[in-house]
Amino acid sequence: MRAVVYRRTGGPEVLEVTERPLPVPGPGEVRVRVAVSGSNPTDWKARRGGSPGAVTPFPEMVPHQDGAGTVDAVGDGVERLGVGQRVWLWEAAWQRADGTAQQFVALPARQVQPLPEGASFDLGASLGIPALTAHRCLTVADGGPDRLHPGALTGRTVLVAGGAGAVGHAAIQLVRWAGGTAVTTVSSADKAELARLAGAHHVVIYRDEDASAAIRGIAPDGVDIVVEVAPGTNAALDAAVAAPNAVVAIYANNGGDEVTLRVRENMTPNVRYQFVLVYTVPPAAKNAAVEDVSAAVADGALSVGADAGLPIHRFPLERTADGQAAVEAGVIGKVLIDVT
Repeated sequence: MRAVVYRRTGGPEVLEVTERPLPVPGPGEVRVRVAVSGSNPTDWKARRGGSPGAVTPFPEMVPHQDGAGTVDAVGDGVERLGVGQRVWLWEAAWQRADGTAQQFVALPARQVQPLPEGASFDLGASLGIPALTAHRCLTVADGGPDRLHPGALTGRTVLVAGGAGAVGHAAIQLVRWAGGTAVTTVSSADKAELARLAGAHHVVIYRDEDASAAIRGIAPDGVDIVVEVAPGTNAALDAAVAAPNAVVAIYANNGGDEVTLRVRENMTPNVRYQFVLVYTVPPAAKNAAVEDVSAAVADGALSVGADAGLPIHRFPLERTADGQAAVEAGVIGKVLIDVT
């Protein structure tokens, strides 16, 4: 089978297409014929590592955490999934050598989820890291909810920083599905249109207006949850718009690694800051996120594509390096690799 691999850290040039043996699923594992592989920022960051030319954790690495395809074989003890079933995959390459940028991948059955007939492989390959990250950000507030379902966020206002990104897009759609009010900040009119297509109730273009005043105009009592992509840049804004007992859920470091917080303005309203790295989320919370995201997909609440606010950028398997380069350059939308 064909696979994209790298054997040392570095730029996109370290990726190459090679032939590998067909994996054999072990006990509790499922082999999936991958149709579409999804690329995320953590994929190129893992490939680059701390310095170019360093030894990789495994002799040969296949990138990409997310994907979608069809079950091709099942190992002993697997009863939940069957051959021919459409599925989506998550965290395939976390602490493993084999991601989804290959024609077949064998994974623990836990990381393989049924994909409804009405959901495309493009959607399935776009879930994983973005949707599970968004779910975690939306379920760490004091007093809950710790699960998402229709009505779970009724009466809650959520501020999604960077609503045109993949996590922001998933967060907006999950907020709407769960009955909350989605407010988002973006930098331009083009991104504002993408956020509206995703379903945001209110969009604030922070370069064109006073974002704090605009958000307070929408939510006079403040926002209950902030899904934060740029904590250093937005610390003052988050403090200014946070409701009493709000949570600021930080899932990225856009704008820099350092955050300066003013103690009194966060202490008085009891604002909570929660850092989120999807890979190390507690297993019970991760399982709940997978179940809830699957339910949202079944309800038709999650979608991708230009008309849904997340444009798709497609690359064939042999151009995976170009796809990762596009993600690293900050392309707006979702990069997908057509494997078959």
